[in-house]
Amino acid sequence: MGDFWVFGYGSLIWRPGFAHVETRRAWLYGYRRSLCVYSFVHRGTRERPGLVLGLDRGGSCIGLAYRVPGNLRDEVLSYLRERELVTSVYLERMLDVRLGKDGEGEGGLVEAVAYIVDRQHEQYAGALDADHAARIVRGAVGQSGRNEDYVLSTLEHLEALGIRDHWLEEVGRQLAPS
Repeated sequence: MGDFWVFGYGSLIWRPGFAHVETRRAWLYGYRRSLCVYSFVHRGTRERPGLVLGLDRGGSCIGLAYRVPGNLRDEVLSYLRERELVTSVYLERMLDVRLGKDGEGEGGLVEAVAYIVDRQHEQYAGALDADHAARIVRGAVGQSGRNEDYVLSTLEHLEALGIRDHWLEEVGRQLAPS
């Protein structure tokens, strides 16, 4: 088995946590970044859920693609499954992503491991408006820390990469200290 790609759109952008030999900006069509997953573990609890990002159907998403050496396949997939499939709200898929700065992609199309939200799962929050999402995020805390920190860190890293996400930016404006 040769090298393979992993698509990151949220915390995998700022904390991939696995060995890789190349990082490229990537476009994923047919899915969008969305705070559509109630977090009962990492950023909230069952009693006081937070929200984390998922790839939900529709639109497109700019993120990062990581090229992983083939000899690390089992190790990296095991790590990702332990991290992403804690409650089975995500489905592991191989999806086509376009490598490159603008989606026109000098790097062409590659297949990448991606984790999309399972719309049938109890943790699926659906399409929320920014105000409702911010109210859920504010004050939620889980094993990995404060929910606000997760959202604001994601926004900080997206901004550093020059990636705009207007809806998430509106959530962030509502979370920012006055």
